[in-house]
Amino acid sequence: MAGEQTTPVVAMTIAGSDSGGGAGIQADLKVFAALGVYGTSAITAVTAQNTTGVTSVHQLPAAQVLAQIEAVRADLPVRAVKTGMLGTARIAGAVAALARAGELPNLVVDPVLVSTSGHRLGVVGAVERLLPYALVATPNRAEASALVGRPVRTVDEMARAAAELAAGGPRFVVVTGGDPDGTSTDPASADVLAAADPAVDVVGTADGGWRLVGERLDTGNTHGTGCSFAAAVAARLALGDDVPAALVFAKEYVARALAGARHWRLGSGHGPIDHFGNYLKEAR
Repeated sequence: MAGEQTTPVVAMTIAGSDSGGGAGIQADLKVFAALGVYGTSAITAVTAQNTTGVTSVHQLPAAQVLAQIEAVRADLPVRAVKTGMLGTARIAGAVAALARAGELPNLVVDPVLVSTSGHRLGVVGAVERLLPYALVATPNRAEASALVGRPVRTVDEMARAAAELAAGGPRFVVVTGGDPDGTSTDPASADVLAAADPAVDVVGTADGGWRLVGERLDTGNTHGTGCSFAAAVAARLALGDDVPAALVFAKEYVARALAGARHWRLGSGHGPIDHFGNYLKEAR
């Protein structure tokens, strides 16, 4: 029937607010919108930040975070949940209790610990409370290092960390390569991530693993890539993808978002990615 509309599927993000709009709740909701998913949210903290860094963080009480989650769940059919900055052990424990009870479907955990600018946004112990209940966990190399307690800098080290974390509960762990740093515990290793190398993420499961490989783009506009990757995974899970397909799609989505903002000049620090510009252009 002409003009008939399909009701969108629903996803939820449980994360902190980024006043600069490049990461956190704001980025997650942009990703959901770009991919045709109705986004809902529970804010865990309010941060004052821009492209140059975080200047302050105000944590919400765990009871208020739970109230937001329950208000959404009581009324809307949430098909996937993505978590980002949880901040405190109390909030993480409250969210973990819901996950343990099976009330957070298709749970994607982005274990946000430190901002792009180096501001600490969470503690390892808080994140560890939620990881056992994740369908997918998406730590970057720095977060994986903190979680396993040793440096994670090469692709081989990423693979070992992904397997170790997957053994602790998440069915899929994706250690994302992020920006190259050219360092390694083994200087002779061919797996050192250098600027000329492809963008490599490593997936680990209880049964083995594989790599997600894409082109590495030379751009300073990378703020929010981790949040956006995890949100894209959650969105595709809500739409019915299995995990491997959702991971491939999310990898491609972030690559397009990076390419779209490659020449942007927003702010004087790490600029944001183009969360939905390419998709809107194609829809016109």
